[in-house]
Amino acid sequence: MPLAAVHGVAREVVVLVVGVVAGIANGIAGGGTLFTFPVLLALGLPALTANVSSSVGVLPSYVAGVAGFRKRLAERRPLLVSLAPVCVLGSLVGTALLLGGTAAMFRTVVPWLIGVATLCFAAQPLVVRVVAHVPHDHPTRRALLQAGTFAMAVYGGYFGAGLGIMLLAVMGLALPDDLTTLSGLRSVLSILINTVAAVVFVVRGHLAWDVVVCLWIGTAIGGIGGTALVKSLRPSLLRAVIIVIGTATTIRLAIG
Repeated sequence: MPLAAVHGVAREVVVLVVGVVAGIANGIAGGGTLFTFPVLLALGLPALTANVSSSVGVLPSYVAGVAGFRKRLAERRPLLVSLAPVCVLGSLVGTALLLGGTAAMFRTVVPWLIGVATLCFAAQPLVVRVVAHVPHDHPTRRALLQAGTFAMAVYGGYFGAGLGIMLLAVMGLALPDDLTTLSGLRSVLSILINTVAAVVFVVRGHLAWDVVVCLWIGTAIGGIGGTALVKSLRPSLLRAVIIVIGTATTIRLAIG
C-alpha cells in the first residue's frame, strides 16, 4: 500500500519509526533528514511542509548527540562561540530565501540539493585524505571554516536535509579534531541553525504539527541510541545506506 494512503494512527507510527532511524543516523554520522524528508513526501506532504517539518522534527536527535559529547565539547567552546554568529545569520538568510520563493521553485531545486548533500557525504573521506597534508593552522583552513559554516547555515535554513553531513564535511576539512569530536561540534551547530529556522517556521505556520511531534519522540529515542552506537556500529554500513537513499530520492524527485 502506498504511504500516501496511510492515515491516522498508522501514519503516526510510520513517522515515529522513521524518526527513530533518523535519530540513530544523526547520532552516528548525520544524514537523518535524508530518511525523514523522503518519507514525509511519500506520505503526501507538500515538499515545503515536508522540508520544514523534517528540519524541526529532527532537533531532539542533535540534543541527544550533544549530551553524549559534553566533555569533548567543553574543550572546544571558544570555537563554537566564534561560529555562532555565522550560523544564526546564515540560517536567517536561508529561511528568507525559502519563504520568499515559490513552492514550484523549491520543488525544482530540491533534487539538486539532495544530490549535492549525498555527493558530499560520499566524497568526504576522499576529500579529507587529499587535504590532510595542509596544516590545520593554515589561514586557508580558518577561512574555509567560517565561510563554509555560513554557507552550510544558509543551506540548513533553506533545506534541512543533509545539513549534518554538510557541516561534518566542512569541519573535517578545516579542523584537526577526531570524528567523535567533530560529530559533537556538528550536533551543536545543527541545533543552533535548526532552532533559528524553527522559530521562523513556527511564526510563519508552515509546520505539520502531528508529524513534528512524532518526529520529536522518535528522533530523541534514536539520537540517544545512535550516540551509544558510535563506537560499535560500522560507519561504512550506515554511510552506504544513506548514500543509496539520497541517490534514490534525488532520482525520484528529478523525474517527477
